[in-house]
Amino acid sequence: MNPLTIKVACSNCNLRELCMPVGLSEDQLQRIDEVVAVRRKVKRGGTLFRNGESFTSLYAIRTGFFKTCVATEDGRDQVTGFQMAGEIIGLDGIVNDHHTCDAVALEDAEVCVMPFDRIEELSREVTALQHHVHKIMSREIVREHGVMLLLGSMRAEERLAAFLLNLVQRLHARGFSQSELVLRMTREEIGSYLGLKLETVSRTFSKFVEEGTVEVKQRHVRILNTDALKRIVNNQQACH
Repeated sequence: MNPLTIKVACSNCNLRELCMPVGLSEDQLQRIDEVVAVRRKVKRGGTLFRNGESFTSLYAIRTGFFKTCVATEDGRDQVTGFQMAGEIIGLDGIVNDHHTCDAVALEDAEVCVMPFDRIEELSREVTALQHHVHKIMSREIVREHGVMLLLGSMRAEERLAAFLLNLVQRLHARGFSQSELVLRMTREEIGSYLGLKLETVSRTFSKFVEEGTVEVKQRHVRILNTDALKRIVNNQQACH
C-alpha cells in the first residue's frame, strides 16, 4: 500500500456532485464511503498507474491534473488525454483487466482510490451508482470519438480552438472562470495530443494572439473572443 494514503469520506467531499451520483440516501452514501477506502497522493511527474499493470481500481481525481499517454514504437510519448479534478481516471483498464496507458501527474495531485470489484458489487444494489458508472464510461467513449474526429479532419487552428474550448468548459463546470485558464501541460504535450508538431502549436497560438482571439502569458491563457474560437471549430470563419 502506498504510504501516502489517507482515509476518505465522499459524504463531505466538495467534488461529490462531480464524481458521485446525485440524490443518494444517507445510507447509500455511507455504503459508497466504505468503498472509497483511501486517498493517494501523487507527486508532479509521478505515475498513478502504468501501461500493462493489472487493473484493480478507478480513481477520482480530487486535486491536480493528469495526462494519460502510451509509448509509441519509436519510444516517443503519445498523449491520449488530460484529466482534471472531479474526473474519473483508470477506465482504460476495465476491458482487459490491465491498464493500456500510463497516467502521469502534471502537478502534485491527490486521488480517491475506488476498488472496481467493490463498485461493481455496490452497483448491483444501488442503481443510481450503476447508471453513474455507465454515464462516465459513455462520456469517455464520446470524448474519444470527439478526439478521433478532431485528428481525422481538422486543420491546426480547428484542433487548438476545440482543445481550448473543451478545457475551459470542463474547468467552468468546476467553478473556474469561463475565459481564463492555466495550462498544466506543455506546448509539446498539447501537440502530442492533437497530432501537431510543437512549432505548429506555437505558431497557432501566435496566430490566435495576433487576431485578438486569445491572450497568452507563458502558461496563462485568457480567451478574449469565445465566439471566434467557436467559429473556427465550426469551420465558419468570418470573412476578413
